[in-house]
Amino acid sequence: MKVVNRIKANKDFALTIRNGHTRSNRSYVVHFAQNNLVYMRVGISVSSKLGNAVSRNRIKRQVRAMCDSLLDYDKASLDVVIIVRKSFLDNNYQINKSLLSELVLVQIGKNE
Repeated sequence: MKVVNRIKANKDFALTIRNGHTRSNRSYVVHFAQNNLVYMRVGISVSSKLGNAVSRNRIKRQVRAMCDSLLDYDKASLDVVIIVRKSFLDNNYQINKSLLSELVLVQIGKNE
């Protein structure tokens, strides 16, 4: 994921969560909001309840890799915030990827 496709500012996270649509399952909560850009941005949030900094960063790297394989960042002008839940740790990579694709791809298809 390129740096330009990441949401880093706290105000952008807050705007997306406050003004966007929400979808969730047992491993993720995903918020979607339109942006004024010609590309998609993704922000990932992992709670400290999921482990120490090393394990949280590992989870973020995994979710970023999942997003890279699932999303075309130039296809939609959306801000997407992915919040990882504790049950993420109970599943393997493939199951987590399929759970994320169920949430994200359906919503992006609606916004095209």
